Amino acid sequence: MSSYKTLLRSASDEFIVNKSRFIGYASPVSDEAEALAFLDSIRKKHRDATHNCYAYTLGRNMGIMRYSDDGEPGGTAGLPMMEVIKKREVCDCCVVVTRYFGGVLLGAGGLVRAYSHGCAIGLDAARIVVMEETDQLLCEVAYPLWDRVQHLLASLPVQIAQVDYAAAVSFTLLVRSADSGHVTDELTHLTNGQAEILRDPAGWQAWET
Repeated sequence: MSSYKTLLRSASDEFIVNKSRFIGYASPVSDEAEALAFLDSIRKKHRDATHNCYAYTLGRNMGIMRYSDDGEPGGTAGLPMMEVIKKREVCDCCVVVTRYFGGVLLGAGGLVRAYSHGCAIGLDAARIVVMEETDQLLCEVAYPLWDRVQHLLASLPVQIAQVDYAAAVSFTLLVRSADSGHVTDELTHLTNGQAEILRDPAGWQAWET
């Protein structure tokens, strides 16, 4: 199964344009109930806001797309937000852009730019990650080899999940499944076959873009 992009966490950012305050919220969601719950939480938090516009996608192929202008002129908020999400290829996410009107009309073009930017900064704050099939490599090496192994790991596409110092050095690596064989070969070669390595499929894991 191919990799896909989603969000690491829920987060927000904001900006002001022509006295209007825009707050972009973004969150990973797994289904429509979660998306609607996230939207509802923002609406409750900003009951006094002029608008709470939103866009969300569900499914690794973005099979479900929903968006709303929430009272802004048609096509100036929800759809531009959705276009930002589509361009960045982020699925299973919900973005809400809250607006507090500052008394200066922005015009249709200004609204499109503002809501697009609000969506973009929300996604940036939540951090886009790539979900990829990942293995755990459970490894053990003798202490005299550990410095060389650490140096090698710094150059390999791995995440060091855990290190334990006991009779030997035991460490757990997270490795993309596609890289698992290469990483195993490199460790085996470096240690002349003295490293003990056990591969365990770990499922889907977030990797920074």
